[in-house]
Amino acid sequence: MNIEELEQIALNVRLENAKYDYEVNVCMDLACISQHSDQLKDALMKAAEASGKKVLVRRTGCMGPCSRGPLVRVDPEETLYQHVNAGYAEAIVASLGKQPVPGLQCDLNEHFELQTRVVLENAGHINPEKIDDYIARDGYKALLKALTEMTPNDVLQQITESGLRGRGGGGYPTGLKWGTVSKAAGDLKYVICNGDEGDPGAFMDRSVMESDPHRVLEGMAIAAYAVGASKGFVYVRAEYPLAVARLTAGLRDARRRGLLGNNIGNTPFGFDVEIRLGAGAFVCGEETALIASIEGLRGTPKPRPPYPAVSGLWGKPTLINNVETYANVAPIIRKGGKWFAAMGSERSKGTKVFALTGKIKNTGLVEVPMGIKLRQIIEVIGGGVPDGHTFKAVQTGGPSGGCIPAELLDIGVSYDALVKVGSIMGSGGIIVMDSTSCMVNVAKFFIEFCMTESCGKCIPCRAGTAQMFTLLTRICNGTGTIADLELLEDLCVTVKETSLCGLGQTAPNPVLSTLKYFRNEYIEHIVHKRCPAGVCAMEVGVEVTA
Repeated sequence: MNIEELEQIALNVRLENAKYDYEVNVCMDLACISQHSDQLKDALMKAAEASGKKVLVRRTGCMGPCSRGPLVRVDPEETLYQHVNAGYAEAIVASLGKQPVPGLQCDLNEHFELQTRVVLENAGHINPEKIDDYIARDGYKALLKALTEMTPNDVLQQITESGLRGRGGGGYPTGLKWGTVSKAAGDLKYVICNGDEGDPGAFMDRSVMESDPHRVLEGMAIAAYAVGASKGFVYVRAEYPLAVARLTAGLRDARRRGLLGNNIGNTPFGFDVEIRLGAGAFVCGEETALIASIEGLRGTPKPRPPYPAVSGLWGKPTLINNVETYANVAPIIRKGGKWFAAMGSERSKGTKVFALTGKIKNTGLVEVPMGIKLRQIIEVIGGGVPDGHTFKAVQTGGPSGGCIPAELLDIGVSYDALVKVGSIMGSGGIIVMDSTSCMVNVAKFFIEFCMTESCGKCIPCRAGTAQMFTLLTRICNGTGTIADLELLEDLCVTVKETSLCGLGQTAPNPVLSTLKYFRNEYIEHIVHKRCPAGVCAMEVGVEVTA
């Protein structure tokens, strides 16, 4: 496969699509399929055939506003329909070229206006199970450009110039990490894609793998060329069967097109990828635990150094990035590092994909420029808090993140800004809480998650999170004391400073942030035996001594 052949495939697809007057795109990610969008697609195909109109009915990945699904978008009108079922199929086809079907339109102009789609530019526009659809939207152009027009160092320079930072949570500069692996000595190097997305409420990586699997594979191949690797692994949660199926199909089709395997693009470069399934252990999102799991060992972290960039998978230099990081690579190579660096804030470049969930009107997947205010995400894109309740807090960064109060909603979303207020970017989960949420109970929920998911290898995390959970349980049920609160704060510091890996080091964040911004709720539980939100069931008749 060379660039001329790639462009011919793209041209053929465009010419084929031009035969149709209308395109009806049906969201068939996991959320919409669970609401029978597969039956909807079949009904639309039958209605289109019966109508005699030239209509292309296409399955696509996630379109964004997941709470409005199943979703259907009609092009070229760009009409978006929400809550569609198979019974509306004939009406939708009959409306083509006329007025949209009344009552079905999804009007989210402001929701989309504030977004900038880089990672998600193909989501909702291509059939993720057809490699030619991806090629028709400039797919694999960046890989062939890198192989035929650029040296590995040129690629590294563009990634470094872009300012891209790892989207898995740590925010480590991608160019610096790639450069370290590139310089590491070794006859064999590996590239790993971390698709082990375990944060409660997070589904960014799943949606990208389901909606645009070739985007991830192309990014991995470019990374392999840059660092000198010949073998790759995608580590995916077994709970993501659709993502696994579409990645598997993508690997097969990429090999058939000569875009994976030996002599890619008629060059000496060869690279291939295998899929490895995770068993649902949250700790395997940590890179050394993930490596152990791929090797067939128990997924537990190891002390660093040595870092995986020097000694990783089977002792070889290994590059690990997450799904979203790789999905940014191809457009950076196509358009240049400066193009990417022009978006975002001073130290956080580009865009970020977030899974917006919780007490919010418009839940779903959004992609926004770094630096955007939290208030804009929640009140404009998310539509604000529903049911007449008031906003209380937003938690970013999953169980390792912190809870940010209303008075801080005007901070710009960036790695550094979130850390300053006691939270983290994480992989991109945003959970909104309203006046019906008890912040002590929220802290207990996340500590219980971390306690359950601890691998138990180090005592601070294994024992510390368990003790923190016990103390929070006492406070929630009304038997906690001021001494318990003081002990809880001391434990947070100990666990944070002495745990082996990121799970334990960040586990106290929800507790520390709620203590900082919502200490009054802890005091209400302890002193007045009252839960302000009415969530916690207080034990009655228990005498508490401080």
